[in-house]
This record gives sequence, C-alpha cells and structure tokens, in this order.
Amino acid sequence: MDIEDRQAEHIDYFVKNASTLKGPALANVVVEATSHPSLFAFSEILAIPSVLELEGTKNSAFLDLLRMFAHGTWSEYKNVAGHLPQLVPDQVLKLKQLTVLTLAETNKVLPYDTLMQELDVSNVRQLEDFLINDCMYVGIVRGKLNQLRRCFEVQFAAGRDIRPGQLVSMIDILGNWLATSDNLLVSIQEKIKWADTMGEIDQKHKKEAEEKVEEKVEEVKKTLSMKADIDYPGHEENFSELDGVMDYDQDRNRPKRRRHPIG
Repeated sequence: MDIEDRQAEHIDYFVKNASTLKGPALANVVVEATSHPSLFAFSEILAIPSVLELEGTKNSAFLDLLRMFAHGTWSEYKNVAGHLPQLVPDQVLKLKQLTVLTLAETNKVLPYDTLMQELDVSNVRQLEDFLINDCMYVGIVRGKLNQLRRCFEVQFAAGRDIRPGQLVSMIDILGNWLATSDNLLVSIQEKIKWADTMGEIDQKHKKEAEEKVEEKVEEVKKTLSMKADIDYPGHEENFSELDGVMDYDQDRNRPKRRRHPIG
C-alpha cells in the first residue's frame, strides 16, 4: 500500500472523528492528526464546518496550527510560534518532513546548506540521517544523496495541500503546459509528414535512377551487338566452319591402331 492509500484511510478516520465534536474537544483531534506519523494532508479536516467554527474562539490557535501543518514550514512556524500551541516532538518531526516536501515542489536539487538552515540541523550527518530515516524510508520522497555536490537530488516527492489561491496558479500552469504540448504535437506531426514526403521523393529518385541505369545497359548491349556485326560479318557462321575444321584436324592427327597378323 502506497502513501496515498494509507493517508486516505487516516484522513477518513479523522474527518469522521472531528465531525462529531465541537469546541475544545477538537483541540485533541488537531494535536493527534498533526502528530500522526503517516498523515501529511489536512485540507479535508480543515473543511469540516465544526473545525472552521473555531475561528475567533479561544481555541482558534488550534485552527491556525492545523493551517500551518497544511501549508506552512518549520521556519514559518518559528516566526509565529508565540501565537500557536507549543509542539510536541512528533509534531516537530512532522512539520520538518512537510518542509522538505515544500522545498521539493520548486526545486529538484536541494543543497545541503539550504536544508540544514530550513530544518535547524547542525551537520551533514544529521541531515542525511533525517532524509534517509524520516523521509525516504517513510515514503514521502525518493532521491539520491550526492555527498560530492552536497545536495539532495529529488526524484519523487508527495504533494502537499493546495494553499489558498494556489489553485488558480496551478490551473494557469497546467493550461500553459497543455498549450505547449499541443504545439509540440503539431510540430511532431509536421515533421512526420515532412519525413514521409522526403521518403516518397527519395523512392521516386531511386526508381528513376534504376530505370536510367537499365536504359544505359540496354544501349551498351545494342551498341556492342552492332559493332560486332560490322567488324565480324557472319561471325556466327565463321565460328561454325572453324569448329568443323578443328574437328577434322583432330581426326587426322589421331594415332591409328596397328593391326597384328594372326599367327
């Protein structure tokens, strides 16, 4: 079962649980969801009416915390940590994992220095252990640790929740990609058509060349035949007579068998 399938089960559980609660009771659900080791998407929980009703109440900080895990990063959390509930270790780990996913959205080569700064990691060994054990092993990213270049080369990264306003940008990006793909397809079709045309022309030239060669061969044959008739008139008959003379000479020169008298 891949990470998307596992998340679907967990999301369904938390959505059903949160839908039956109100007010302060939702705080525990938020903490549990943001601490869960296999949950990395929170937009469905954010869309629950009872969760949205936390806005403007004394528990609104938990709604802000849930939004931070849906869209934010570790460095963004630190900037507003004084206005949000204090994180437990599992939440800290989760937010740092989500930070890697956010960085991987815009760049497939992540320098070690950038990662260490964003994740508050003091050395390369700790960073690589985090990427291997807490990211790649979990299944949220795949990639290569390039120690020579001091970077993490991302091959796959799980998607995060869409930020408010990000949907319009994504539609524009997909629209541009579709237009580019259409133009590329037209260009490929034109090149295929051009290649087919050139192939037909090449075959036509080849056939014409072969026909010209055959004509030349026939002309040479005719020329040689005419020349032979002029230089050696009746050469076919002469050859026949010559063959007869040669046969006669051979017979005359053939040794005769002696007859011995019968004693």
